[in-house]
Amino acid sequence: MKTIDAPSPQRSDAEYLELALALAERGLGNVWPNPSVGCVLVRDGLIVGRGWTQPGGRPHGEVQALDQAGSKSKGATAFVTLEPCAHHGQSPPCAQALIDAGISRVVISAPDPDPRVDGHGARMLTAAGVHVDWLEQSKAVALNAGFLSKLQKIRPLVTLKLATTLDGRIATSGGESQWITGPIARARGHLLRAQHDAILVGIATALADDPELTCRLPGMTDYSPVRVVLDSNLRLPLDCRLVKGAPARPLWVICGSGHENAQLDDRGVDTIAVERGGDGRVDPAAAMAALAARGITRLLVEGGSAVGTAFLAAGLVDRLAWFRAPGVIGGDGLPVFSTLNLAELENMRRFRRQGIEVLGDDVLESYVHQA
Repeated sequence: MKTIDAPSPQRSDAEYLELALALAERGLGNVWPNPSVGCVLVRDGLIVGRGWTQPGGRPHGEVQALDQAGSKSKGATAFVTLEPCAHHGQSPPCAQALIDAGISRVVISAPDPDPRVDGHGARMLTAAGVHVDWLEQSKAVALNAGFLSKLQKIRPLVTLKLATTLDGRIATSGGESQWITGPIARARGHLLRAQHDAILVGIATALADDPELTCRLPGMTDYSPVRVVLDSNLRLPLDCRLVKGAPARPLWVICGSGHENAQLDDRGVDTIAVERGGDGRVDPAAAMAALAARGITRLLVEGGSAVGTAFLAAGLVDRLAWFRAPGVIGGDGLPVFSTLNLAELENMRRFRRQGIEVLGDDVLESYVHQA
């Protein structure tokens, strides 16, 4: 990256942090198990360095920005979206890198609750004579909600993606579902895949649709997520496209304990055995814990109806990405959810709408869970 040293209008701390957040967003889905962090270095009103967490989680955003700025880091202010790390992992602490570069001030947008950081990064900077300011922004917390969920809930952030008609149907009575939404909406769905660490479907969807579960936007094949199938009894065919695509594109099959399939292993498929629920199927909470243990922070669940219902009933849905097509199938079509056994209205799962996007004739409504 080239150093940016052209004069720029005087900006506020909040505006520089907005830029850092925009940079951090570029890493979503591609940096797990680490958070995606953006960093902007400013000296004498000039942006002298920018960086964000790179694929695989390293280098960190601060290091990228420092490398770009070089000697211009001395005396600069660093705007970072998450508290700089203070521990030695596979790379030295970013807090120490900022100190060694001669940064005079650091503005932090969100604390890092990782026990190895959790205030230690800020204290390390302060002890070295670096002035630390906190300008906490909800957008910074939302951006790394997956990383925070893995730490605090021991499971990834779960986004349930739905594509339905106006009356909430996902297929005709004959099972036909391709395509309910148009090409613009489908492209937007592929962008969602690129922004998540992993994508999950149930075995029924895998058998019915034979999907690839990759990101097929031009130039973004490398942003394809880890593919995950919930397959309690290991029924996934060896000749399906998911298996044929492994190990070039990681495929994890979560099955019930007591099952194994050497033929899947031989084809590069990673099988993960977890506890079963009372219905004999893979317990969704156990599956989420297994994914978190492997570093997954952001999970996109694409269905179908049984999986979506199971995750919703288990209280595991943090966000909804609901694509609606302007059509009606009717009561004989397959509903997006099956029975949730809610006898009281007060037990209804409630979500808060965050935004609406018009995608050709279709609409994407984004929601977050409202506790």
